[in-house]
Amino acid sequence: MIINTARTRLAVATASALLFAGAPAAYATLTDAGSRATAPAAAAPAGLTVPAARGAAYVETRLFFGTERPDGGPAVTDGQFMDFVDRQVTPAFPDGLTVQEGRGQWRDRNGVIERERSYELILLYPVGRAKAADPWIEGIRDAYEKEFGQESVARLDEPTRADF
Repeated sequence: MIINTARTRLAVATASALLFAGAPAAYATLTDAGSRATAPAAAAPAGLTVPAARGAAYVETRLFFGTERPDGGPAVTDGQFMDFVDRQVTPAFPDGLTVQEGRGQWRDRNGVIERERSYELILLYPVGRAKAADPWIEGIRDAYEKEFGQESVARLDEPTRADF
C-alpha cells in the first residue's frame, strides 16, 4: 500500500514538473511582439504534417455591455447600441470589430442578480498598439456607463495570435 502511494505521488510530481516547465515557453511564443513564431515540431501521425503557428502577436479585448438600466428605465435597444458603436467605437478601431448578442447575468451593487440581454464587443489589435489602445477602450466603457446609466462594462484582455 505504501509503495502505490509513493508511486502515485512520484507520477503526479513528474507530470506537474513537465507541465510547469513547458508553460513559460508556450507563453513566450505567444507574446513575442510582432513576430511570426513557429511552433516546435510535434510528432504527427505518419503522412500528416503539423502546420506552423500562424499569425502575429495580438491582444483580444472583449467588452460586455448590459442593456437593462439600473434605474428601471427602458432597456438599451439594438439601434441605440449600434449607434453607440458607430459614434464611440468605430472611430477608435476603424480596422474592424465584432459584436455578438447574448444573455447574461451579474450581481449588482445591491446584491441582486440581474439577468439581461447583452452585447459582447470583440477588438483585436497588435500587441505594439496595446498601450495606445487602452485609453480608447476605457473611454468606450466610461461613455457607455454614462450614456445608458450602467454600473459597469466588463473588460477581458487576452494575448492571442491573429492572421488576416
